[in-house]
Amino acid sequence: MIRLLIADDEDLLRGALAALLELEDDLTVAAEAATSTDAVRLAREHRPDIAVLDLEMPPADGLHAAERIRAELPTQIILVTRHARPGVLRRALAAGVRGFVPKTTPATRLAEIVRDVAAGRRYVDPDIAASALTENDRPLTGRELEVLRASRTGASVTEIAAEVHLAPGTVRNYLSSAMAKLGANSRHAAAHRAWEEGWI
Repeated sequence: MIRLLIADDEDLLRGALAALLELEDDLTVAAEAATSTDAVRLAREHRPDIAVLDLEMPPADGLHAAERIRAELPTQIILVTRHARPGVLRRALAAGVRGFVPKTTPATRLAEIVRDVAAGRRYVDPDIAASALTENDRPLTGRELEVLRASRTGASVTEIAAEVHLAPGTVRNYLSSAMAKLGANSRHAAAHRAWEEGWI
């Protein structure tokens, strides 16, 4: 029996997916989570074989939860997303994620992917993989990405500076540079764009 953790912030989708996967003879849902924080906590508590995580989950995201789970447990990760962002795929693979599928995947197909991942194989949706191979390089430096990542929480420039160990003026310069490169009218818009592209 393959034990699963299902994590999605949309109750209806999470419940439907859990119910459909429970219909499979060799799958059982050990736990369900509505946030990335709960996903990490329940993974520690239930130690599932596979965690099926929604990428767009508060308060962080599914990839952040995946990285934390993989750092502590042998649980394998399948990420599910509405938006195929190639940059996220690269980060996910680097973090040891074994499956990357769109939310349009039928439950019966997801069950097959779960079995493949449980058997030690990897599955990446072909369309997402093709996009990753043709994506342009990101225009931002590592420092610019670092300050944008810190700004996603709504932190002030002073708070970001403390988090990334830079002077506030330096943080402002990096934010301004990132905004200019991305054609964004605010640091929040720039951070959102960088997140959507999978750079942070």
